[in-house]
Amino acid sequence: MAPDGTRPARFEGHEYPQTLPEPDDIRAGALAPWSTLTTIERTGLSLQLVESRLRDALRHLENSVIPGDPSAMAITDIEGQPITRRSAVLVALFEEAGETHLVLTRRSFSMREHRGEIALPGGRSDAGETPTETALREAREEVGIDESAVRVVGWLSPIVTLALGSAIWPVIGFLNGRPVMVTDPGEVDRAFTVPLADLLADGTYLEERWRRELARPGADADGYFPIYFYRVPGDLIWGATARVVTELLCIVTGVEWPEGSGARS
Repeated sequence: MAPDGTRPARFEGHEYPQTLPEPDDIRAGALAPWSTLTTIERTGLSLQLVESRLRDALRHLENSVIPGDPSAMAITDIEGQPITRRSAVLVALFEEAGETHLVLTRRSFSMREHRGEIALPGGRSDAGETPTETALREAREEVGIDESAVRVVGWLSPIVTLALGSAIWPVIGFLNGRPVMVTDPGEVDRAFTVPLADLLADGTYLEERWRRELARPGADADGYFPIYFYRVPGDLIWGATARVVTELLCIVTGVEWPEGSGARS
């Protein structure tokens, strides 16, 4: 709970259709990593700037490689059990009016897992696929972005989702312009885009610190671990997607990524 015994307010008055699996014990978290930046420093984020910052952060394919692949990278969960599920998502970016935009989806409410959640286009890897191949295939299947329209430029830290025992590789791809998206209704309820500048704006980001009975990697001495949230029109980004978005925004703005070189959800 918050220090005064009440749960912290989460975007008071903002409505969204998701049902979050919240623990009973929630505290207020830290300010946004970019909270000290001026408005000017959080806007005018062109693809050229994004690409330059990816190079600086060693997340560009010109000076680094994606760490491992679904068939070779050994990842274990908190109890030392192998993580056997492999997935990848496409962080699809395009520029419009001098601002970089991100492609997002809302998962179908008919899906068995993570129904109705905001996500990046992506899914489970087929046998023998690399993260890049998975991300491009899933983006085509889910939202109709053809592989030939994507210039793959970099990557973000792989994430282990303990709830599903899955490892997720975020692959960054640039588009020539705003995509015309055709969704698969069996997987995607809707697809939309959001400017990075909007995600960096005051009042959009929120960190909470959660505690569950099962210890989590990255928890503090009292067992609390960070959960990130973003307010977007009619919805909420949280969980693994919010972790990916937070790392991306830290790189783009040149501030420190609070989770270090990797992350778990």
